[in-house]
Amino acid sequence: MKRSLLIHTVLFLGQYGWICAQSPTKTTLPVAGGARQRTLDDLLANYDPRIPPNYEEDFPVTVLVQLHITNIDSISESNMDYTIGMFLRQTWNDSRLAYKKIPKLRSLELDSRLMDNIWVPDLFIANEKDARFHLVTVPNKLMHIYPEGRVQYSLRISATLQCSMDLRKYPLDSQICYVMMESYGYSTEVLEFRWNPQPVSRDSRLQLAQFDFGDMRTYQCDKQYVALNYTCITLDFELRRSFGYYITQIYIPSILIVCLSWVSFWLDMDAVPARISLGLLTVLTMTTQSAGARSSLPKVSYVKGIDVWMATCLLFVFAALIEFAYVNVHSRVEKRRRQSCVGTHKIINGNDPDTEVDYEKRRQSRFRMFMPSREKARTCDRISRIAFPSVFFVFNVIYWCTYAIWKPENTTFS
Repeated sequence: MKRSLLIHTVLFLGQYGWICAQSPTKTTLPVAGGARQRTLDDLLANYDPRIPPNYEEDFPVTVLVQLHITNIDSISESNMDYTIGMFLRQTWNDSRLAYKKIPKLRSLELDSRLMDNIWVPDLFIANEKDARFHLVTVPNKLMHIYPEGRVQYSLRISATLQCSMDLRKYPLDSQICYVMMESYGYSTEVLEFRWNPQPVSRDSRLQLAQFDFGDMRTYQCDKQYVALNYTCITLDFELRRSFGYYITQIYIPSILIVCLSWVSFWLDMDAVPARISLGLLTVLTMTTQSAGARSSLPKVSYVKGIDVWMATCLLFVFAALIEFAYVNVHSRVEKRRRQSCVGTHKIINGNDPDTEVDYEKRRQSRFRMFMPSREKARTCDRISRIAFPSVFFVFNVIYWCTYAIWKPENTTFS
């Protein structure tokens, strides 16, 4: 029996040794990894994310905010808004999260599922119309906790924000849009937002289709609600419109249409079909182009730069059509009188030669009476050939100088 027990023991030990040899070697966690896990467990053991830092010490927690702009698109004049993509970064101190420094570890990097257990500021964007977080492939946010209790929190968002635009100089304008961020529920006695020493940065590859980036300004905008002060910070940035598109698509075509209407002055005053067709064509084309240029703009009560331009061009082509009407009326006076006199002579005098000579003298006298009307028509065409281009040139000088120099007060930084 002892012998049988001994044999079974040897077989068991041999089988156990074979299994250990076949199984992978157990890897022991490094000391640093174990320290991280123990540190996180210790920090969150008695941590309450519902209570902000310094809540019992009666002084506010200061949150430093920084923005990194990745893209700006869909700038809409009709809706008075724009779409921006950005990283929103916040930094604050939470003494409850202070821990002993771990060798070779700069900070604790938290998983997105663990961030819900940490208090974060209740920041919201006051001029937001629509916004969303990015969740592909995981929620785009991070949180680092440093040994002294400093917390860095960053998340990626895309938002459609309100931007009140002044279009009086459109399309030679520049707009000042803004991002306003406030605390939703904490007063300044508990929470204060401040801009980071380097408040704003933007992607070096960022390019806008119709605008260029101008100056940026950050400032405090604390507000008072129900006898309490609430923290607020604002970023203003200037967007200068690139008007090369408008030069090629609006200004140059409208100038050519106005010049086309001047061709009427060089046509014969009796070429009624040609002149009236040219005048109507230019008026209708100018009307269509004017409607298209304003189709994407809101219905505002003030006069815009594009309105002044389009209205003046329409006035020029309409004036050219009216000029033809004036010329045509005067040119037809002589023709009507001549036909009237010749018809009367044939009816009354028949074919008497003596009477023909006397009547011809009287008829020529009457024609000389009406000749100034036809000469007025020719003179009007000659004057229009010079006056219309000259006045249009003067208008261009005044228009471009005015809108290039004039800067409305509410579209510039104070």
